[in-house]
Amino acid sequence: MERETQFIGQSAAFQDAVDRASQAATLDRPVLVIGERGTGKELIAERLHRLSARWDRPYVIMNCAAMPETLIESELFGHEAGAFTGATKTRAGRFEEADGGTLFLDELATMSMGAQERLLRAVEYGEVTRVGSSRPIRVDVRIVAATNEHLPALVEDNRFRADLLDRLSFEVITLPPLRAREGDIEVLATYFGQRMAAVLGWEEWPGFGPRALAAMEGHDWPGNVRELRNVIERAIYRWADPERPVDALSFDPFASPWQPVVRKATAKPAAAAAASEAPPTAPEPQSGPVSDLRAAVDAYERQILADTMARCRFNQKVAAEALGLSYDQIRHALKKHGLNQ
Repeated sequence: MERETQFIGQSAAFQDAVDRASQAATLDRPVLVIGERGTGKELIAERLHRLSARWDRPYVIMNCAAMPETLIESELFGHEAGAFTGATKTRAGRFEEADGGTLFLDELATMSMGAQERLLRAVEYGEVTRVGSSRPIRVDVRIVAATNEHLPALVEDNRFRADLLDRLSFEVITLPPLRAREGDIEVLATYFGQRMAAVLGWEEWPGFGPRALAAMEGHDWPGNVRELRNVIERAIYRWADPERPVDALSFDPFASPWQPVVRKATAKPAAAAAASEAPPTAPEPQSGPVSDLRAAVDAYERQILADTMARCRFNQKVAAEALGLSYDQIRHALKKHGLNQ
């Protein structure tokens, strides 16, 4: 399916982020785009370029996480022939390619401190020097950078340069996660559903059933819009009757009774390790006669959930593993007992 560059959503949080991007686009200043995976950082970056005075000039994208640390400087600034093994000819870097236009640096926080230092000079003075050369080259490039990290915290941990952050953060646009975009889940789901139904040749769009709509609203969407699109398209593709509303969603495509069993234990996160070292123990059941069995069972279940969540530092994924539940199951149980706050 073709790449989409339009923005879909009606929530105030989402519209505010888009409006701020539109306003910042007209100024020839660096912009940082912050957001969880799948929130649309690259779309915002493209909007910043298309609405700027540089719209007809090059728009160059570089994913910093995809570049080995040994090559990232060569990719950014270029290299001369013979600068290192394999450099058989001179090559212009991304800065030179983007001259007069916009350079979008995705996954900025993964950049090494050495590359950050050279990037700082390029931003500050508008000059780049190819690897293996001593002659600086003047460039006119607007920087837009994106990350899902909280950069001030990385500065405190000495993992990101404070002076570089100062120069890149003229404007910071933080995109809201899907779970905070009130009313947008159904709007986006309908849009993706209609497009997928058209691809499959359905004559009409039957909409979603109540069970699917409730599941959408109850899901936490850790993958945000990208995850939502996959879930909806998968649901349409698997739905057998295009005349009935789609009413079944599969959030985990890897879920299967025949999925491979992990034979060898791997290193666990600290919270998970703590949970596995101290397996959850059930609280003592109420002693004495029980006049309402259902209420007693619910209270017992609620206590187990509350104790396990506290032991796992309120990490739902770790608590689910400790109790032998799926993530969706523990979400449902916590919601049932009012413990999902």
